[in-house]
Amino acid sequence: MDSLITAAARALAAGDPLGALKRVALRDDAPALALRGIAMAQLGDLPRAKELLRRAARGFGQKEAVARARCVVAEAEVALASRDLSWPAKALDSARATLEAHGDRINGAHARYLEIRRLLLIGRVEEAEQMLAELEFDSLPPALQTVHELLVAGIAVRRVRGRKARAALARAEGVALRARIPALTAEVESAWLVLNTPAARLIAGSEERSLLLEDVEALLVSDALVIDACRGVIRDAQNVVSLTSRPVLFALARAMGEAWPGDVSRDVLLARAFGAKFIDASHRARLRVEIARLRNVLREMADVRATKRGFVLAPRSAREIVVLARPVEDEHAAVLAVLSDGEAWSSSALALALGASQRTVQRAIDSLAATGKVQSLGRGRARRWITTPVPGFTTTLLLPTPLPME
Repeated sequence: MDSLITAAARALAAGDPLGALKRVALRDDAPALALRGIAMAQLGDLPRAKELLRRAARGFGQKEAVARARCVVAEAEVALASRDLSWPAKALDSARATLEAHGDRINGAHARYLEIRRLLLIGRVEEAEQMLAELEFDSLPPALQTVHELLVAGIAVRRVRGRKARAALARAEGVALRARIPALTAEVESAWLVLNTPAARLIAGSEERSLLLEDVEALLVSDALVIDACRGVIRDAQNVVSLTSRPVLFALARAMGEAWPGDVSRDVLLARAFGAKFIDASHRARLRVEIARLRNVLREMADVRATKRGFVLAPRSAREIVVLARPVEDEHAAVLAVLSDGEAWSSSALALALGASQRTVQRAIDSLAATGKVQSLGRGRARRWITTPVPGFTTTLLLPTPLPME
């Protein structure tokens, strides 16, 4: 490898893409194309980066398997940054195997971290956690150690384990200082922002206040009966019931939870659960049926008692009933939660991350675009969507990951 290629590679490793381009910008040999692609990715020109990396991979001969594998890993990183979640994972896995077989442990580990990041983006938290636990990172360079700790924190955040996330970010911050790469430092700062801004609202009787992620973690292990409007579940210290597929029952439970220890009138319950404006005998009959169903669902946690004007929840073992609500109520909150990372997403990538159909996601995007909450970039298949995060709130609890049930 000639001196210019070596100097450019060192500049990229130090987070200096302009310094790298000064050395190889006019060269079209395969190593220079690969370095130029990585430099353009660091500068944010992802389409150009992808093109250069593909040219570099083609430029390396069949005997240069390691160099080709490194190009595949770099292209996978560009795809992840551009939220191209349909990029073939098998190609990355094959490249990783090639790198590990040839003793390139660092780039092999980098490939594994990319796999874990993709799994985390699409909500496959258990797989990401298992793969991360198998990695030995102590002997890796500071940059990859920082990535490791960021992933530990990211998984902890999705698991609603605020204390574990804070400890991992503290370690990531220390290692990032040794790495001396501005982009990594900025990523750590962004992760800190998630922990230091409200993640949810607590509604308890007449009180309503914002909660940090660590407050939510403490609430979920407390002796309160929690009606969790972020994930559509109801839980106490011993039991968890999911009502995500039964929105009427959850609406009834939430209305009574917000009014506890008082009761809720039948008219209010009909309006909250069914949107009824004009109430007749059929509505009241349906309410009786749904209340009976709710009473059966919550039989281990609470009783649903009739009062003169409506119904009230009575916890069996919990000391109180509280409602955990989203920081900002929105019909398409899950889409906004994914877009809140500031990256440009395609509708197909959003559908993959949310586990929904692309048509459902497109309808949500159209609705959000009509109200100015999201903006589009590009046209046709290259169209991407972005949004500005809601100031003062983090959307962790809106992401489509089940809350811990242990």
